[in-house]
Amino acid sequence: MAAEKRRISILGSTGSIGVNTLDVINQLGGRDAFDVQAITGSSNISLLAEQALTSGARLAVTADESRYGELKEALAGSTTEVAAGREALIEAASREADWVMAAIVGIAGLAPTLAAARRGADIALANKECLVSAGELFVNAVAEGGGRLIPVDSEHSAIFQSLEDDQHHAVERIVLTASGGPFRTWTRDKMKGVTADIARAHPNWSMGLKISIGSASMFNKALEMIEAKHLFNLRPEQIEVIVHPQSIIHSMVGYTDGSVLAQLGCPDMRTAIGYALTYPNRPKLDVERLDFAKLARLDFEAPDEVRFPALRLARAALQRGGAQGAVMNGAEETAFQAFCEGRIGFLAMADVVERVMDDMVMFPAATDMEGVFAADAEARRLAAEVITKTEMAA
Repeated sequence: MAAEKRRISILGSTGSIGVNTLDVINQLGGRDAFDVQAITGSSNISLLAEQALTSGARLAVTADESRYGELKEALAGSTTEVAAGREALIEAASREADWVMAAIVGIAGLAPTLAAARRGADIALANKECLVSAGELFVNAVAEGGGRLIPVDSEHSAIFQSLEDDQHHAVERIVLTASGGPFRTWTRDKMKGVTADIARAHPNWSMGLKISIGSASMFNKALEMIEAKHLFNLRPEQIEVIVHPQSIIHSMVGYTDGSVLAQLGCPDMRTAIGYALTYPNRPKLDVERLDFAKLARLDFEAPDEVRFPALRLARAALQRGGAQGAVMNGAEETAFQAFCEGRIGFLAMADVVERVMDDMVMFPAATDMEGVFAADAEARRLAAEVITKTEMAA
């Protein structure tokens, strides 16, 4: 008798995490082993349709309602259902999948991922904003749904893998590693002229535009600090960041006896994805193996919070609490978009975020999703005002 297929969905299948997830699935048996309930994307309709046909997905959703007809035509004659828009994303997340990859970038991924969590699915979390903007609400939703929350970011996966069972009381600190991005050795004056095309060129990882620029500005690492607090129930002072240019050690856990456990591997997201998909087992994957004889050296340096103030802002958000996570994220997404459009400079992104965080320090903590979205909306409104003033002053 054939083994029952595992039911999965991929929210954000056309991004780098989604593409790598489908590669892992193919390595582990593809359609013979997995029943793909739903996949979702946005503007890359040709890739979304190709993925649906290859994986046999039962439902394909584009977040862009204007592209519904294009996706419908691309999948004409197939057995895949087609839908579009925000409510369709939530429908996709609500399908009866046992495991859901949450890889929609930005606050847009919050509502669908929350729907999957409330339904009781295991959540493979690659969306930072769920925990940054709605940490306590999201963690409670996972617990109430009865599913498991398994991190997919390489750093948080490393922490997850290095945490010993029943030893949370002995955790002294966690150390998130950062590559330092393409501007690790640049001066602030040199960074003033950085454009989006320059910032997207990461030295170690192949990622989408948002994540690549977030790595260059270290806003990604800043958000990961806030995410780690909620994932691992940590105090702000237990969260450290170290710059590690080779991206071989993905993160570490320090214990009260002085021991430090680390997870190492070549820079390849498929390792963390495969672990999340098969946890608590480990799959056999066709990824590059570490050759220690060829490594030569592993370097570490303290992060420079003057050149990369995002880390300082994350620490402020952690200390202040309340709605500061949602505020920081909403302001950062708005500043990022303005930078990509050439409206503000690379360094101005952090200035915008800091102004908004300071202005909203007394904004009430969110007790429900409406509160999260209210904080996010106000942060975006204030960020837009700051950006307009910055443009006028230039």
